[in-house]
Amino acid sequence: MSKKVFIGADHGGFALKTVIVEHLTKKGYDVEDLGCYSTESTDYPMYAEKVCEKVLAEDAPGILICGTGIGMSMAANRIPGIRAALATNEFHARLTRQHNNANVLCLGERVTGPGVAINLAELFLETEFEGGRHQRRIDQFDKA
Repeated sequence: MSKKVFIGADHGGFALKTVIVEHLTKKGYDVEDLGCYSTESTDYPMYAEKVCEKVLAEDAPGILICGTGIGMSMAANRIPGIRAALATNEFHARLTRQHNNANVLCLGERVTGPGVAINLAELFLETEFEGGRHQRRIDQFDKA
């Protein structure tokens, strides 16, 4: 059975998104690409919102990509219920799931090569949340 993943990018993340969609699809993931679909200039908050709405509605993970990943992570984290994390290495990708139960991974095409990005996406999607003491901390997010 394939696992559902929502993915979106602005023009600065379009090429990396294309590579990740192709790779995850080959690995058996059910990837829903919510745009953008070219390198024509566009605004990242629109794609962050599209992906995050689907993540919340279908309780499935999301991946957002822009030039650095910073703008996407900032836009995504403004949406209640989203825990988006920018990952630039394996430790980030693993721990953001294990300890923070992130539901959206943010990547930067201009700072992360395709091989590393694919590895980060796989780690993010395959790592389970540990719960326990970490859940108590996650519960405090909604109180802030």
